[in-house]
Amino acid sequence: MRPAFAVGLVFAGCCSNVIFLELLVRKHPGCGNIVTFAQFLFIAVEGFLFEADLGRKHPAIPIRYYAIMVTMFFTVSVVNNYALNLNIAMPLHMIFRSGSLIANMILGIIILKKRYSVFKYTSIALVSVGIFICTFMSAKQVTSQSSSGENDGFQAFAWWFLGIGALTFALLMSARMGIFQETLYKQFGKHSKEALFYNHALPLPGFIFLASDIYDHAVLFNNSELYQVPVVGVIVPIMWFYLLMNVITQYVCIRGVFILTTECASLTVTLVVTLRKFVSLIFSILYFQNPFTRWHWLGTLFVFIGTLMYTEVWNTLGATKGQPQKEAKKS
Repeated sequence: MRPAFAVGLVFAGCCSNVIFLELLVRKHPGCGNIVTFAQFLFIAVEGFLFEADLGRKHPAIPIRYYAIMVTMFFTVSVVNNYALNLNIAMPLHMIFRSGSLIANMILGIIILKKRYSVFKYTSIALVSVGIFICTFMSAKQVTSQSSSGENDGFQAFAWWFLGIGALTFALLMSARMGIFQETLYKQFGKHSKEALFYNHALPLPGFIFLASDIYDHAVLFNNSELYQVPVVGVIVPIMWFYLLMNVITQYVCIRGVFILTTECASLTVTLVVTLRKFVSLIFSILYFQNPFTRWHWLGTLFVFIGTLMYTEVWNTLGATKGQPQKEAKKS
């Protein structure tokens, strides 16, 4: 039941989170640092109150291990969000983040000496190719719309290339972090809420180095148009409303991911998160009325087939059908 609940949190929280992130980035492309800081602060405060019991509860996993995990988690979060400043469009941003399936499998084979069945290899290849097709076609659409108004000289290409390098680094670091979490849980037990708190609380001092950029964007947010929040009727600058909703949905998303890491293997967690990114892409295309071409439908088919192959759903159905026959023979 807990894995199903966690998957629900991941899909509901992360898909809606992407919408609010895209609304933020479309207005202020360089707002990645203030978004990351707000997300970390919210989750850290919630964890300090309800998980750490105002600091009175000692961690089950030693702090030195959290320090390693936090370094990787903070680096991945900051680099991923900062890449949006480097001529990286949102769909292209998803291309590399959806490549985590392959990175996780490669590092799992190298570090954990894991071996997977042919079905697992094929399913991950199909899912990765399907998501790549969808995100690549969306990236082409964004590029064709923006190239006419943007300087497309060497400087623009250099920033884009730097962004690709940043995303590649974050991809490998994220896969390594997932494997590190898996080994920790095997050694010390599963403590998803504790890990969620320390992964967001310990990196907070690091935002001091980003304080100037965070303050500048806070001023920009204050000067955005006013918006009346539904139900409560409070009037706030619309960018702060987008940020608040982004933070809340990010909390729901990340909470689901951390629960999932305690219930499933690293590769399974990566598959769920990757499928979520695919659904987020489709939802984003429909919400912002971007064209959905036949290439997108081809990618959807690849992801659907790959998911069925990974879960081996037909084996489950076959076992379910065979069970009544065995029981009938026994009787």
